[in-house]
This record gives sequence, C-alpha cells and structure tokens, in this order.
Amino acid sequence: MNVKHAKKETADTGKGGMKFSDIIADPVVRERWEKVRRWFFLRESTYDMTNRCNIRCDGCYYYEGEKQFARENNNPDDWRALMESEKKRGITYVVLAGAEPSLVPELCQACYDVIPLGSIASNGFKRIPESVGYKIHISVWGNDESSLRIRNAKNLLAKQIENYRNDPRAVWVYTFTRENIGEIYEVMEMLSKNGCRATFNMFSAPVGYTGTLRHDGETLARTRKTMMDILAKYPDNVLYSPYNVVAHTHRLGLHDLYACSYPRMNPSTDIGLGRSFRQYHADLSWDRSISCCVPDTDCVDCRHYASGSAVVTARLYRHATDPTAFKAWLDYVDTYLAVWVMGYEKGKNLLDQMTPPPGHEL
Repeated sequence: MNVKHAKKETADTGKGGMKFSDIIADPVVRERWEKVRRWFFLRESTYDMTNRCNIRCDGCYYYEGEKQFARENNNPDDWRALMESEKKRGITYVVLAGAEPSLVPELCQACYDVIPLGSIASNGFKRIPESVGYKIHISVWGNDESSLRIRNAKNLLAKQIENYRNDPRAVWVYTFTRENIGEIYEVMEMLSKNGCRATFNMFSAPVGYTGTLRHDGETLARTRKTMMDILAKYPDNVLYSPYNVVAHTHRLGLHDLYACSYPRMNPSTDIGLGRSFRQYHADLSWDRSISCCVPDTDCVDCRHYASGSAVVTARLYRHATDPTAFKAWLDYVDTYLAVWVMGYEKGKNLLDQMTPPPGHEL
C-alpha cells in the first residue's frame, strides 16, 4: 500500500517516450490522477493482534510458520505505545490481522486511537465495535456449504451479513480457490440483495501447502472470465477493475510480473516498503527477513489482493508510458483506495477492457 513511493518513480517522460503531461492532458484522466495522488502519503505496516481464532480454515496463512506461537501481549497500553512509536517513524496506515482481531476489540481500539487510518482482516463472525473506525475486510471462501467444509463454520455468510449489513466499514473479500469459482454467483446475489460491497482475492498457497485449493492455468483462466462477468453484472457492488482482474489471474504471480517490494523479497532498506514496512507478531516483535503482507505465502504463487495493493500501485513509472496503460493503473489505484480507506469512494472504471501488464501479454 506504499502509494507514495510511486511518486518518486514518476518521470516527465514515460519509458515509452510519451510525456506524462500529455498522458494526463485528458481532463477525465487528470481528475482521477489528482484524486488518487492525494493519498500518496500512505505508509503501512501490519500487526498480528492475537494468535486465537474462533474458526479454523484449510490453507490458513496464520497457522503456518512460527508466528502462531508468539506469546500474546494483551495490554492496550503497550499497543498504544507501539502505535505512537510507529507514528513517529512515519507509519500512517495499519493493517490489523492474525489470527482474528475481533477477539481483542480493546487492542483494535488502542491502535485506532493513535493511527486512525487502517483496516482489519476478519472472518466477520463477531462484530467489531463501531468505535473502531477502520475498514473491515470480511473473508468469504465460497457459499455456506463450502464455508462449512473448508472453515468449519455453519451459515457464516448469513452471520457476516447480519453483523455488517449497512456498515460503511465493511467490504466482503471473496477469495477464489480452484474449487469455489462458480459459487461467486450465489454469494454475490446474496450480498447485492443486502446492499453489501465486495472485492476479490486469489488463494495463494502457503509454503509447503499440499491441499486442493491451489490454482492452475485452467482455473486461473476460468477465474478471470468469472471475475469479468461478475464485474459487469454487479458494477455497484463490486470494487474491482479489469486491470485488477488481469494482475491477479495472470499465469505469472505478482512477484514475477511487478517484482515484490516487501522486505521478505526486497533486500533494499533505502526507500519504499523495504525501508518502512514491518510485520509485527502478537508479542510485538518483528523480523525483517520474513516481513510480508501475508507471511509464509509461497512467493511464486502470490496473487494476494493485499500484496497487489502495494506492489502494483508502486509501479507508476511502468504504466506512465501511454494513455491506456496509465488508465489501467489509475483504475487499479482507485480500486485499492476504495477497498482500504474509509470514506474513499471508487469512481467509474476508465477502461472496461483488459489491458496487459507492461512488458507482458494478457
């Protein structure tokens, strides 16, 4: 989510030779550019709030690796002090995750009281108090039949809607696995009837994962087609763009397409995420060598929406080469801000067709 770093990679002339001033000469493009660039100050880090969860999901990233064994710090004053120190080192946006933050609302409140921009990754089973004004990303892994099978949670979607219907904080995050692609139609019908908004994620296998949810070429192509269909069918309920579809369903993962900026894959400590990003465990410790938006993911297979929010947005210079590529990038950034920032409203996509990533085919 390091949009500000993109500003440093902007040149007066794109690599393709077209002047940036010419690319943004179109009033519609310029207006969208001015809209998104106001958020270039965002600097993120992520925080595991607890190692407890009220459900257990197949392929869960939290219960891989050593972070699950961290001794919880449940003292709100310690979390408040951490946020104060994070603020001093330039962090302006926090992502509260692992395992289930709704189980420690007092810690979420402590974070919000100090840094009021952020989001919470939640299964939605337990409502987070309204006083915690972060975006809330509610995970959906298929219809209720799949949720019972994969997540051991009965009637989970209905419970999520009961908890967060008409809540401006809530965005439902549908994670496409190789097994639930067609279930999005049933899920979106239910969400749209209840006035809920959704975005998409791609299952990206944890290191060593041997289960059945990992995508292959056929399911990536089928997911791409399905995403485009849903985007056309529910334009008022889906926060996504055709370029999001391309970036997250490409045969190549995000690292191979864009090069990952997170410390785990980026040895540089000079600028951007390599310098500022930290991933804290529930005991308030952190380790640069494993710091990532979703630790313990197989990097080659990574197509996470959370990763793209930083990796793709930071690649402005690659897209500022011609009007089409730049419009695609603007649609992506506009989408990510609508998903991650309270009060930000997504505009109409500038492009309604898929555009290949710079240097690659569709």
